[in-house]
Amino acid sequence: MTPDEGPRIAGLLLAAGGGRRLGGRPKALLPYRGRPLVEHAVQVLRDGGCTEVHVVIGAAAERVRDQAALDGCVLVENPHWEEGMGSSLRAGLDSLAVGGSARATGADRAPQAALVSLVDQPGIGPDAVRRIVGAYTSPASLVCAAYEGRRGHPVLFGAERWAGIAATATGDRGARAYLKAHESEITRVECGDVAEAWDIDTEADLARLL
Repeated sequence: MTPDEGPRIAGLLLAAGGGRRLGGRPKALLPYRGRPLVEHAVQVLRDGGCTEVHVVIGAAAERVRDQAALDGCVLVENPHWEEGMGSSLRAGLDSLAVGGSARATGADRAPQAALVSLVDQPGIGPDAVRRIVGAYTSPASLVCAAYEGRRGHPVLFGAERWAGIAATATGDRGARAYLKAHESEITRVECGDVAEAWDIDTEADLARLL
């Protein structure tokens, strides 16, 4: 099936963090397998079936633009990245809503859902992304990866939910408030057999990138 035949699921990569606990090293530019971590994360989304990729950048945005090969991505600069993940999620969803419509050749060409991933989780690969993409059923879809039953990333938000998510995304909590309020509507997809949901947050975590 080609992207035009199936649902249009846009990848939304949150990559604006400044790495405060990493000595101020932007997470997007951490080296991983010979290239910046953000490049790896974008490739995971593409290989997992996302039809377009929007990347939210913030800390050292100009360096990310200069040093990372992100051709074909929509780069969304979040000037308020220090306020936390919520501001990046809002910026990304706004980019999808506006940009998707602007590029569309018809109403059916706009993204029908956003698959949200975090740049600092390289243990989550294309197999997990494919599973979440495959769980899409409608623009009202609400899907989360699960690890031994516990919610994690990636998460998929149908386009009908974007406004509600953006309205509640504050601080570092991202979409947690929205997900908690809509817990009974979430489709959980177990991914613990194909992915590991650890984060790169501290100096000790950098060993995972070797």
